[in-house]
Amino acid sequence: MDPYGDHHRKILSPLDKKEMKENSTQREDSVTTVEDLTDVETAKVANVESVEPFAQDPPLVEHLTDLRKQLIKGAGVFITFFIAVFATINLWFPVVTRGHELIVLGPMEVVVFYMSISTALSFGLSLPFLCHFLWQFVKPGLNQKEQQFLSLYSPVMFLLFLAGLAFGYFVVNPLSYGFLTSLGAMNFKVMVSAQEYAKFLLMTTMPIGLLFELPIVAMFLAAIGVLTAETLRKVRKWSYLILAIVSALITPPDFVSQLIVLIPMMLLYEASIFIVLNMEKRNVAVNE
Repeated sequence: MDPYGDHHRKILSPLDKKEMKENSTQREDSVTTVEDLTDVETAKVANVESVEPFAQDPPLVEHLTDLRKQLIKGAGVFITFFIAVFATINLWFPVVTRGHELIVLGPMEVVVFYMSISTALSFGLSLPFLCHFLWQFVKPGLNQKEQQFLSLYSPVMFLLFLAGLAFGYFVVNPLSYGFLTSLGAMNFKVMVSAQEYAKFLLMTTMPIGLLFELPIVAMFLAAIGVLTAETLRKVRKWSYLILAIVSALITPPDFVSQLIVLIPMMLLYEASIFIVLNMEKRNVAVNE
């Protein structure tokens, strides 16, 4: 029996009730404080978890740094080829000029001719390396289908570009040059400057090499679902008109050159329709 104990009393005084109320309030405040702290910690963890996925993505600075590295490597390869081509200019000079008698109108025109031809040849030789460096940069941002397509058809793209250059050099350039010089020889003494010949040579080779990439472009658009064979058939007439305009813009202003370029472009367009149609049939067979 505890005569001095207050907690066993059935009748409490007003002071005792006030003290018990204050104690219970303090306990509730302590519990609330613990719950608030728990909520704050939970919110912090949630914020950290929500930020972590975004933190995993590489920042823009890393992308720019990677692009700068690839550009530096590409520039190094191009400069190396340029020095090699320029140092051996006397070896390939007769091949470029095809034995034509060219004149220069000033000392600087010799430098301009050598620089322009060396730049074009260096670009052609370094093109596979430049494509590889570009592929290394864009590969992480492509999906699996795009990666498979580009890795499979990159050699084909390069071969088509070389085929276009060869077609321009061995077919378009000599026929156009012979036609234009013979046309002018009827009334004029034709004297071709080195600078004008360099422009003419580049005009009849480089754009044709790019136009020969038409089937690969059509295949890529068909692979990602943008283009179909039926669409190519519907716009065939308008496409021929566009190809005729492009052929007129990238070739010398004579009908023979334009026709020589337009006919292969039309054949490549028809080949693109055939290739895309086969791709669609193969995809249907795989899905079935």
